[in-house]
Amino acid sequence: METITTRANYDLRDLMDEHLATSNLVTRETGRSMRESVELRLEREPEGTVVALDFSHVGIIDFSCADEIISKLVARLQGLEYGDKYVVLHGLTPTHEENIAVALERKKLAVLVGRPDGSWRLLGSLNPYLNEALQFVMNQKEITARDLADDTQVEISLASTKLLNLFKARLVQRSSERLPDGGRQFIYRSLFVER
Repeated sequence: METITTRANYDLRDLMDEHLATSNLVTRETGRSMRESVELRLEREPEGTVVALDFSHVGIIDFSCADEIISKLVARLQGLEYGDKYVVLHGLTPTHEENIAVALERKKLAVLVGRPDGSWRLLGSLNPYLNEALQFVMNQKEITARDLADDTQVEISLASTKLLNLFKARLVQRSSERLPDGGRQFIYRSLFVER
């Protein structure tokens, strides 16, 4: 089940220094400029890359900027516009989290937030039937549909569907391996697993 994941960290302050004269992310126009800057870098990353957007040095982010940067970025990731890539958020204040969560919830999108203590949080909107599966992946770090089916006492087809939906939402990574009988098995992995 060993797969190498590329990781990248984008300090939004560095991007802001290139384009803005402030540490605050406000207005839709500012958000569009920042998103385009992130997109240029994201497009150059190898397939399978997990990019951490670091908000540690961002003063405030308003709703319109959060919508323009995060919601549009997540929607485009789900549409595979950048290939097989993922985004997580780091360094958020409670105010950052609130504005980003509202922007994501309005579009029924979600993103994972990493915390300094190693814990994580989901921001946005996720169908409740997927929450248990996401918790299981995050706790186990790496699983198969069989693992989820056995743990939750559901049919393997339902476990597979849940994991596929988490993958399509860009909340978990997926790779595959050949089985001894010639078949293929998917492995689903937490975006926070270091490999």
